[in-house]
Amino acid sequence: MDRLLLVGADLVAISLLTFAVYFPRHHRRDLVAAFLGVNVGVLAVAMVLGSTSVGIGMGMGLFGVLSIIRLRSYEIAQHEIAYYFSALALGLLTGLSESLDLLHTGLMVLVVATLYAGDHPRLFPRHRQREMRLDSAYTDEEALRSHLEVLLGGRVLNLSVKGIDLVNDTTLVEVRYVVPNASRAAAKPRQSGGHLHADPHTDPRTDDSPRGRGVRA
Repeated sequence: MDRLLLVGADLVAISLLTFAVYFPRHHRRDLVAAFLGVNVGVLAVAMVLGSTSVGIGMGMGLFGVLSIIRLRSYEIAQHEIAYYFSALALGLLTGLSESLDLLHTGLMVLVVATLYAGDHPRLFPRHRQREMRLDSAYTDEEALRSHLEVLLGGRVLNLSVKGIDLVNDTTLVEVRYVVPNASRAAAKPRQSGGHLHADPHTDPRTDDSPRGRGVRA
C-alpha cells in the first residue's frame, strides 16, 4: 500500500509540474513526453533497485547518466533543464522512499513550487535575452551598445560579442536588456497627437548608413 501511495504521489506531482506549470507557459509538446518518461522511468528503476545500502549511490549515478543525454541530443534551454532535473528528482524522491511521510511530501511540494515561482511570467517580466547577427562589424563596444538599444527599444544590461566577421561585415552578439514599461511606451504616441516621427539619426528603419541597416536572422 505504501508503494502505491508513493506512485500516486509521484504521478500527481509530475502531472502538476508538466501540465499545470510547464506546458501552459512554454507549449513544447515534445518535452511533455520527455518529462513524463524520465520521471516514471526513474521511479520504476529506483523502486526495483533501491535499497538502504545502494540508494544514495544509485541516485547519484542516475543523475550522472541522464545528464549525459543532453550532450548527445538536441540542446534545450536552461529553464527546460530545470524542469528536466525536477522531473528526475521527483522520481528519485518517491522511488527511494519506503513510505510517503511528511518529509518526502514536503520535498515534492517544494520542487513543484520552486519551478512554479522561479519560472513565473511575472518574475522580471521586462527582462529579455537574444542572440543577434547584425549586418555590420562592430569593434567599438559602446557603439554596439548604442545601436542595440535603438534596435531593441530598451536598455542594454549586458552584451557578449560571439564573433566579428570583417570580411562579410557582420557581428554575432548575445544581449540581455530591459524593455520599457508597457504603459509608458503606450503613452508616448498619445503625447504627440497619435503620430510617431522617425528620426533618421536614431531610427534604423530610415537610416541608410551601415550602422542602421538592421539585423539579419
